[in-house]
Amino acid sequence: MTWYHKDVPYEYDGVYFGFVYLIENLTNERKYIGRKYFSKAGYKQVNGKRKKIRKESDWQTYYGSNDTLKTDVTKLGEHNFRRTILYLCRSKSECAYFETYEILTRHALLNENFYNDWITAKIRKDHLKNVAAQQKNIYNSEAALN
Repeated sequence: MTWYHKDVPYEYDGVYFGFVYLIENLTNERKYIGRKYFSKAGYKQVNGKRKKIRKESDWQTYYGSNDTLKTDVTKLGEHNFRRTILYLCRSKSECAYFETYEILTRHALLNENFYNDWITAKIRKDHLKNVAAQQKNIYNSEAALN
């Protein structure tokens, strides 16, 4: 199945580190919010030494880490789920920030219509410089309109 970003099938261009996503069960309207990285740590031998590298993750076939969701995907079939990319992120911190933001603003932990049962995030303010700059531009644009 395909990932969609802004209602268009997404093709990875190598620019972003990861993404925050929404998976929707089309049979019962349950949802799941999560984050996924385009690459993962790996190792290879170079001149007899072990070297740390980044290699592509399983993001194209990924359906979340929630066991109930994965069981439903297996039982109902991938065609009964829609996978949407909400945010393309340039760092782990951006992914963690936007995943946390979406889970909290949608009240996903309190709502039975969500598969989400827990959240974990490690976010540093100084890792969010790009996000802060984007928000500052948005606030300045909105102030100019008023």
